[in-house]
Amino acid sequence: MTGAVGIGSRTAGRLRELRLPLVLWALTRIILLVCVFKIVVVPGPDVTSDVEQIYQSWYEVLKTGTYPQDDVTWQYPPAAALAILSPVLLPFLNYSAAFFVLAFLCDAVVFGLLVHTGGRPGRSMRGAWLWLAAVPLMGPTAYARYDIMVTAVAVAGLLAAIRSPRVLGALAGFGAALKVWPALLLAGTPKGRATWRSWPTAAGTAVGVLVLCMAWMPGSLAFLSFQSERGTEVESLGAMVFHVARHFGWDGEARMNYGSIEFLGPGVSWVSKGAMALTVAAFGWLLLWRFRARRFTSSTVADAAFVAVLLFTATSRVISPQYMIWLVGLAAVCLVYRSSRMRTPAYLILWATAVTQFEFPVWFSHVTQSDWLGVGVLFLRNGLLIAATLMACRILWKHTVTEAGTVIPVPQGQPEREKVLTGSA
Repeated sequence: MTGAVGIGSRTAGRLRELRLPLVLWALTRIILLVCVFKIVVVPGPDVTSDVEQIYQSWYEVLKTGTYPQDDVTWQYPPAAALAILSPVLLPFLNYSAAFFVLAFLCDAVVFGLLVHTGGRPGRSMRGAWLWLAAVPLMGPTAYARYDIMVTAVAVAGLLAAIRSPRVLGALAGFGAALKVWPALLLAGTPKGRATWRSWPTAAGTAVGVLVLCMAWMPGSLAFLSFQSERGTEVESLGAMVFHVARHFGWDGEARMNYGSIEFLGPGVSWVSKGAMALTVAAFGWLLLWRFRARRFTSSTVADAAFVAVLLFTATSRVISPQYMIWLVGLAAVCLVYRSSRMRTPAYLILWATAVTQFEFPVWFSHVTQSDWLGVGVLFLRNGLLIAATLMACRILWKHTVTEAGTVIPVPQGQPEREKVLTGSA
């Protein structure tokens, strides 16, 4: 009887603890829905137009039994078709409304997973709070792109990593078939059994999904040629060179190209090649880190995934606003673990997300014109992104390589698995 009373009191206490975050989550998400349904109009370009025009046009083509082979804006892996077709799950709504509702539900799933995991002994609610705050800071873009669906898959995989490396592998492989970057979730799997279970599972899942997509409809690999021809988007780090150069007589322009606003003109191809070289160098650093790493705690998988996606994003020729939702999701998972030292980089990403809404859509016209307001907000957002990337890389290296021989005491009440999971080569 006493045990039942104790369980009941703990449950009641947990519900009281969750009352505030649940209320705030509901209020902020109602505001987001009001914006995407255009009850309140956000200044700047209409961010929902991609759903209403591009996504829905792809949907109509996909329904005919083929991928959009003649549309250069189709630059996604084959399984992305599942996200584009997902509004069929809500046939009583029109396409855009169904998409927004599904994005909302994915947001709810991520928040629920972070709350559930954060309430366990030795875990933290910081991750749930970060997600709660960051998604509305991104504005309606969060619900007007399918990236939040991919992020939900990634978050679920990372939170399952310790208990089931195979689940991590399966979700990482499926996520990679949706939008490539979730393959980076595997960067920090502990050497040995966890890696041998997760990596082959991921490869098998990704290959299986790709084969099914190729057998399902023709044109599944058309995205490869369209993606390779992308240039330097006006929001990327490389674009900052041309934003400044325009004030000193650079003879180029910013216009729509392959589905986004890119710089075209002298020197752009060299900057694009430089960005690709930086991406290669970043992955070289990741390989070196993995070879040298000796300490893998329960947070290392999430920490390494966060660092890997940061590197991928910062060196990309394209830093679209929706990329921030990837980083927010991974940062939130890092903060769930008390052993993670990624708190400062995670908060820098939170600030960068807030600035991103001003960069797009609010002041996007200033960005495309390269006036000082546009240049200033872009430099601030990208500066925060660079700072978070460099700091996160340093923390990961120090925690897993430099301090590998140091024993870290486990806080009272924290699970034993928070200690070193493996140190084998």
